[in-house]
Amino acid sequence: MNFFDESTSINIITNYIKKNTSILRENEIIKKVESAGEGNMNVVLRIKTNFKSFILKQSRSHVKKFAHIKAPLERIFAEHCFYNLVKKNFLPKVLGFISEDYVLFLEDLTKCRDLNYIYNSRKIDNDKVNKLTLILHNIHITNGHKNYPTNLTLRKLNHDHIFVLPFLKDNGLQLNNIQEGLEELAIPFKENTDIISRVNNAGKNYLDTGNTLLHGDYYPGSWMERNDNIYIIDPEFTFLGSKEFDLGVMSGHLILATGQISYLKKICDNYPDKIDNNEVAIYCAIEIIRRLIGYAQLPIKRSISEKSNLLKLSKELIIN
Repeated sequence: MNFFDESTSINIITNYIKKNTSILRENEIIKKVESAGEGNMNVVLRIKTNFKSFILKQSRSHVKKFAHIKAPLERIFAEHCFYNLVKKNFLPKVLGFISEDYVLFLEDLTKCRDLNYIYNSRKIDNDKVNKLTLILHNIHITNGHKNYPTNLTLRKLNHDHIFVLPFLKDNGLQLNNIQEGLEELAIPFKENTDIISRVNNAGKNYLDTGNTLLHGDYYPGSWMERNDNIYIIDPEFTFLGSKEFDLGVMSGHLILATGQISYLKKICDNYPDKIDNNEVAIYCAIEIIRRLIGYAQLPIKRSISEKSNLLKLSKELIIN
C-alpha cells in the first residue's frame, strides 16, 4: 500500500497520479502539496498545480488525530459510494478512486470556509439553516442504495464515542483538565440509570440498518460555504439508518453554537417529510452531551455556567 502525507515528495505524488488517474493534463505540473485542514480521521492533502488544485484523501487503519484509536480502512469506500450515489451540486466531484490504496481524489472547493465559525459568532442566518435542512432532505430521499455499505465497523466506533464513553464513570477522560468544574457537571449523566437506559436504546437504534441514506456526521465542520452557496463534505460516517439521527446531530450543533433550543423545532418544522420529533430531540440531546463531556470536544469557548445550562436542557430533552 502506498502512503501519502505532507512529507511525500512532489515527484512521488506526480508519478502516482499520472499512473493511476487522468487528473493531470499535458504540461500540468504539481507546484505544492499541503494539508487541507485539521481533519480528525484521515490524511487530507491539497494538491496545487499550475492550472488548478484538488484534494487527495486517504484513510488509515487508525484515527489520524488519535493514532491509538483503531479505525477501519474501508471507511473511504463508504464515502466514495456516497459521492457516487448522491451526485448533487452541493457535493465536491469525485476525480478518481484508487481502492487498493484507499485514496480518493476530490474537487477542491476553493475559496470556501467551513461553518465552524458559528461556535464563536453564536449565530447563523435563517437562510443557511433552511438550506442545510433542505440539503439534508435531498440526501435522505436519494434512491438506488441497494447493497450500500453498512459501514458497521466505523459505526461501532462512533457508537462508543456517542452513546457509551461519555456516560461511563471511568472512561479515562479528565474533564477538569479541559475545564474546571466540568467533571461535576458530568456526574448526573454517569449515575442516572433512566438517562443511561434511554441513551442505550437510542444507541441500539443507531446500530440498526434502516432504509434512509444518511450523511452520518452532519455538523458545522462538514458544512462549507462560498458566497451564497452551501456545500457538504466528509460523509465517511454514512450508512442506511434513521433520518432522525442526522436531524438530531444538526439540531444539537446549532443549539451548542447559539444556545437557542428553538432551532430544534425550527429544523423539525422545516424538514419536508414526516419525522419522529421525539427521536430527533433525543439524538439532539445526546450529541450536545457527548460534545461537552465526551472525547469529541468542539472548538468552542463557553463558561461552566453555559455548559451547565446546555447539559440541563439535554437532560430534559431525554427524560421528557
